[in-house]
Amino acid sequence: MQMLKDRIRKEGRVLPGNIIKVDGFLNHRIDTGLMRAMAKEFARRFDLTGITAVVTVEASGIALGAICAEEYGVPLVFAKKAKSDNIEGGLYQSEIFSYTYKKKVTLIMASQWLCENDKVLVVDDFLANGEALRGLVDIVRQSGAEIIGLGVAIEKGFQGGGDRLRAQGENVQSLAIIEHADENSIVFRGEE
Repeated sequence: MQMLKDRIRKEGRVLPGNIIKVDGFLNHRIDTGLMRAMAKEFARRFDLTGITAVVTVEASGIALGAICAEEYGVPLVFAKKAKSDNIEGGLYQSEIFSYTYKKKVTLIMASQWLCENDKVLVVDDFLANGEALRGLVDIVRQSGAEIIGLGVAIEKGFQGGGDRLRAQGENVQSLAIIEHADENSIVFRGEE
């Protein structure tokens, strides 16, 4: 998606450890117009017929997930990274290793929000090693719901998570795939 690539090139910065900093428009300060354009692009790439929910993970996936859900006229359901006292009843859960926080995290979702009658699009802002999306897929499969696909704003292709998910048969559509990034340049897949 050229609009997203242009914003990454203009405003993105590469920090040590291959951290792609795009918090000025994607995951701290949110450009809702850009988010809406991404939601429309996912709608073009996926068959959303019969969709009942958008699924994401807290926290930075929520902004993109909420705009997608509003665009498609369905609720957003997000997996939490910590159990709170207000979650009651059964839980779906999946252990992942968080690239951002460098530790194991248990994703949880109340079982009342997803079931075998649901048809969901899973979205997230970033895909690096693929752990968050793997955990979300695991949770959706526990519920028996159908996965339409996995929509990602930015994929760090050089970390291999997207390729691993695709090799497992997942329909991953990333709007911008970065193949190489350093303090001097960002190279997208297909440009190298």
